[in-house]
Amino acid sequence: MKNSGVITDLGVSVDPTVLSKYSNGKHALVAQGGGQKGIFTAGVLDSLLEASIDPFDVFYGTSAGALNITSFLCRQKGLGKAFITDLTTRPEFFRLFTHIRRKKRLDLDWVFEQLSEPPYLLDVDVGRFVLGDRQAFAAVTNIDDLHDEYLPIMVNEWIDVLKATCAIPALYRHEIEINQKRYVDGGVSAAIPAQEAWRKGARLITVIRTEPVDLNAEIEPEPTNEPSFLSKVGLDQHFEAIQNSIANRTAGWRVDLNGFLQERIAKSQSIETDKLKPLLNGGRWLFGSGDVYRLCHLLGDQFDAGIMDMLMIHHQTFTLTHNFMLKPPDDCFILQIAPEEPLRSSPLLSKAEDLEFDYQMGIQAGRNFIAQFSSLSSNPDVIHQGAYTKM
Repeated sequence: MKNSGVITDLGVSVDPTVLSKYSNGKHALVAQGGGQKGIFTAGVLDSLLEASIDPFDVFYGTSAGALNITSFLCRQKGLGKAFITDLTTRPEFFRLFTHIRRKKRLDLDWVFEQLSEPPYLLDVDVGRFVLGDRQAFAAVTNIDDLHDEYLPIMVNEWIDVLKATCAIPALYRHEIEINQKRYVDGGVSAAIPAQEAWRKGARLITVIRTEPVDLNAEIEPEPTNEPSFLSKVGLDQHFEAIQNSIANRTAGWRVDLNGFLQERIAKSQSIETDKLKPLLNGGRWLFGSGDVYRLCHLLGDQFDAGIMDMLMIHHQTFTLTHNFMLKPPDDCFILQIAPEEPLRSSPLLSKAEDLEFDYQMGIQAGRNFIAQFSSLSSNPDVIHQGAYTKM
């Protein structure tokens, strides 16, 4: 029984008979990040808003994915797109040469101020009403132990929550403090929080991705050339135990840290031929290991153990997520919405025409999702909502 499927802008690869067996279970929407690549996600969710469709019981988003989910819940069609195309392309937010010459970091403070006033005002009151007794979470990374945590989005501190899930190390200078804890980008530890949705009872998990999906891909092996704390871990083990094994780094690895860092830096400089590149790049975190190294070098920052820890934990946790989605537990169905081909946009510095192209791909993928779900039931209205209520 193939309890996973993919919907793209060009077609559907789903066994409807199998999918129908899970369609009455708790349905989670999970949205990946990826910076400006989130324009695809914006297109998917805008197509759902256009059709007044919202079949989800719980929401999880990382970085740009959390932003798109928020605009979806606030029923503000086009806001996710405008955030990316209008705001993240502005020099006030990020300009590469200014970033290098003056060490001016990603200005998350400025960009989120824009969401607090017209014309980009995020209507959080509507979002809370639409959410009702459902829940929506943003994935963040606790800087003290590098564990993933999930913060409610529709709270009074919603700006801090969204800022925290987007606070990319090496690009944004500060951690975000919420309730006396310090957080950075959720993409470090939970680029795609599908396991969290499953652990909390979701049995149909729709994941919006920002890169193509191959359902026939092989399960990724655990890294074999890494420190001992990253030894092979089976998916059947509890995920918290996996995180603890990563966080509790061995003394032996710390002693050999300098040699290990030099090895990884050399590897990052030839990243184009590094077979691990697909797991360290492609929008799963904003940059791959080679890019982070080069960025630190240009800024005069230290490529230190803290950054290395984040890269390694990102790699390890994403490998586990990749394998989880390729071969989900028997009690859930993973449905991935993804582009058929690699997106034209980049995490940052994308061209306007590429962003528009990828947005339209998302619109079409969303329409294909709607058609697939409408065919599951003799009463298609089961997946429709009224203006602000869930059926």
